[in-house]
Amino acid sequence: MTGSTKQLAEELSATTLLRFATAGSVDDGKSTLVGRLLHDSKSVLADQLEAVEHASRSRGQEAPDLALLTDGLRAEREQGITIDVAYRYFATTRRRFILADTPGHVQYTRNMVTGASTAELTVILVDARNGVVEQTRRHAAIAALLRVPHVVLAVNKMDLVGYQESVFAAIAEEFTAYASELGVPEITAVPISALAGDNVVEASANMDWYGGPTVLEHLETVPVSHDLTSCHARFPVQYVIRPQTAEHPDYRGYAGQIAAGTFRVGESVTVLPSGQTSKIAGIDLLGTPVDVAWTPQSVTLLLEDDIDISRGDIVVPSGDAPATTQDVEATVCHVADQPLTVGQRVLLKHTTRTVKAIVKDIPSKLTLDDLSQHPAPGELVANDIGRVKVRTAEPLALDSYADSRRTGSFLLIDPSDGTTLAAGMAGESFATAKAAPVTDADGWDF
Repeated sequence: MTGSTKQLAEELSATTLLRFATAGSVDDGKSTLVGRLLHDSKSVLADQLEAVEHASRSRGQEAPDLALLTDGLRAEREQGITIDVAYRYFATTRRRFILADTPGHVQYTRNMVTGASTAELTVILVDARNGVVEQTRRHAAIAALLRVPHVVLAVNKMDLVGYQESVFAAIAEEFTAYASELGVPEITAVPISALAGDNVVEASANMDWYGGPTVLEHLETVPVSHDLTSCHARFPVQYVIRPQTAEHPDYRGYAGQIAAGTFRVGESVTVLPSGQTSKIAGIDLLGTPVDVAWTPQSVTLLLEDDIDISRGDIVVPSGDAPATTQDVEATVCHVADQPLTVGQRVLLKHTTRTVKAIVKDIPSKLTLDDLSQHPAPGELVANDIGRVKVRTAEPLALDSYADSRRTGSFLLIDPSDGTTLAAGMAGESFATAKAAPVTDADGWDF
């Protein structure tokens, strides 16, 4: 390793990691923005750029189409749209990035749920000529439901509206009001032209009325608070290790990835859903005993007592155990082509546990135009967002999604073919949602 390469590796290891996703309606310019970010931040290899230039020339384009850096499928390039989630990895001297470029077509909205589920920031693009449209509101709602802490509104194609400040201000005001009502905690609006490069990496000379950061500057400096070590400690068991060899005749370890929090040797723990208790006798990390382990490390826990534990059980601190339940009420994003109906039999996958369940009720469906709840829709179809009540065959140790994105989420699966039907978030839907008051027989409100 050369000195300069070693220095760069040391700098990157010291930088923080930001996971972010892009979203927006069709032809808003998401892939072009991503390509511009990669190109202008010097994150594109020479052979990649050469391939893009060749593909652009074959299509009769004089300048390289930077959208081709992310639209890798043949169908995407032919149609000029993004179909699948495209993940890209790049870095600057200030931060490392994992980017999920998600589709804009309403047919592929479900893919945004995948891309944004682990994101700390979402960039939502709006075409300056069209303003906020239904798909913009849908993406804002999904970002709010998934508790994405930071949202960037990138008002694109400002070059096509004469770089007018009034156009940008009107769109930013409308979107901010809508997203704030959903409970999005932080919204940053940036006027850009992804095609021309205005305010993407370099500040624009065409919009001297804008004094905020460029998109990359904001990505490099936004606070990243994905430290899960201070959250409720949760350890879903993936595999029980029993070698039963001459060297390890009595070894019984429970392997998995720590979903949140920290575990220490000697700590009292409870195994859910059984409720059995024990103490951590040891922690093995990559074959080495350690005294403490934290998320997202993959470890093997050894307990003092020989108790019945299997895949799907969750080990938690005895003083911080969630309540187990068979009645799950949650908000779901329906992602399958076939509808979700009341009475339907499904599988519910929560962390490493999969149980049989029945959809008992679908109380409401979200109307994106005014954020009202449409009562008793009867079913949810592809891309619908609604509330569901599910009864499971076995108890689950579900956290509220507001407390833990890892252990408060689940999937509903079709038991016949394994198709994912819906992505669920337990507890209240939006951050601003408040529980309805409970009234007793005498009229008292609690």
